[in-house]
Amino acid sequence: MRQQFTLELDPPTTTHQMKKVRVVKGHPQFYEPAELKKARATYMEALKEFAPLRPYEGPIKLATYWYFSTKTHKGNTWKTTKPDTDNIVKLLKDCMTEAGFWKDDALVCCEHIEKRWTKGDGFINIYIEEIFE
Repeated sequence: MRQQFTLELDPPTTTHQMKKVRVVKGHPQFYEPAELKKARATYMEALKEFAPLRPYEGPIKLATYWYFSTKTHKGNTWKTTKPDTDNIVKLLKDCMTEAGFWKDDALVCCEHIEKRWTKGDGFINIYIEEIFE
């Protein structure tokens, strides 16, 4: 199975790394601040129309191409500022798991991530492919 689609949204710069911790009665509790909850909701809304009828079950190649809108940089140039690629993709993969793309994002065995600037509206191109031995 192979799938490709585009999320027509300016990629959130909020990452999974922004989870917070508080101590209640001597025990740590992790929680998502409002900005992270908003980013998660944005992804979930955008992903729901692309969720496969049958979740991927085997090893997967995942490629994501992130285009962040800009008024100050040249279009289609590398984005060398935060957020880091490993941090932006974590939240997306967690949302794809929740949306039913696969049982666990541990199935992603091969990954390619790019982030660039665009003069237009931001978007994310996503390519998913099952790997067959």
